[in-house]
Amino acid sequence: MSDTASIVQEKNVETQATLSDKVSPAQQLAELLDADMQAVNAEIMARMQSDVPLIPKLAGYLIASGGKRIRPLLTLASTRLFDVETKRPYPLAAAVEFIHTATLLHDDVVDGSEERRGKAPANLVFGNQASVLVGDFLFSRAFQQMVTDGSLDVLRILSDASAIIAEGEVLQLSAQGDVSLSLEQYYQVIAAKTAALFAAACEIGPVIAGRSAEEIAALRDYGHYLGMAFQIADDVLDYAAEREKLGKAIGDDFREGKLTAPVILALESANDEERAFWACTMSDLDQSEEDLARAIEILNKHDALERGLDIAKDFANKAQAALDKIDGQDALRQIMKELALYTVYREA
Repeated sequence: MSDTASIVQEKNVETQATLSDKVSPAQQLAELLDADMQAVNAEIMARMQSDVPLIPKLAGYLIASGGKRIRPLLTLASTRLFDVETKRPYPLAAAVEFIHTATLLHDDVVDGSEERRGKAPANLVFGNQASVLVGDFLFSRAFQQMVTDGSLDVLRILSDASAIIAEGEVLQLSAQGDVSLSLEQYYQVIAAKTAALFAAACEIGPVIAGRSAEEIAALRDYGHYLGMAFQIADDVLDYAAEREKLGKAIGDDFREGKLTAPVILALESANDEERAFWACTMSDLDQSEEDLARAIEILNKHDALERGLDIAKDFANKAQAALDKIDGQDALRQIMKELALYTVYREA
């Protein structure tokens, strides 16, 4: 195991006392909502069908390849938190997953990724054109699900999130290779491209349950802060995880010139030689095989990976605090709280 991979594990060990033993909060949530999630999965499989054979084939390639399904789980959890027995979350949770899958299909084309969830991304198997078009199909299916639900509030929440995600992707593209990118600018990128869908997934639940504006805002805040923590931790893992656990190549962000929290933190106290290194490798994309190891060495020198996790933990704490404003099931709320911290110290 590399020194950088051990950082995540050491942090994880330090935090175990505050998390439930043996079974992760993500697994606890999945087990608690298993019957609901089976209904959502059935909805996903039914709604991704088409008379055009390539559509279910390509969509199924990614959807069936695994993934945590954390976003639709959050839609279910944010509804069941209020003891509401209804099937309304099922098509909406499916819509959330369709939006997420569509963005992955588009992302892999834009990023030129070579691996997704431990195997070749859909665009390398089926081609860029097919991946983009099937992504568009899944976006359309998501909107059909929203319209069928009939709630203008739900339609507003998910359509706004879709627009914000697209803006975030463009913002990230425009910031690629910019070594002057600040931490606040980075927050704007990940708030749009990642946290927006987490927030929307959580906001749907209290809307369905007919809860107060204050509780709707609290669940939205929980999702936002959880999404921020998730993405920052993910960006740390890109330099610190083990490839087999991460399910994709380590250092993808580095190779693509994406300025993420670890690099931005290292740049804050970098010397002239280090600044020149980041400019050459990230701005000019002039990289050799040894440069990723050098990048990780610099990140370790400035404690950038550990500091990144500390920032993610701050966002996780804010997510937990947001749940304190909710009057819901204590057991489910506790799992959702633990999920926030688990998101920071997960290994993949």
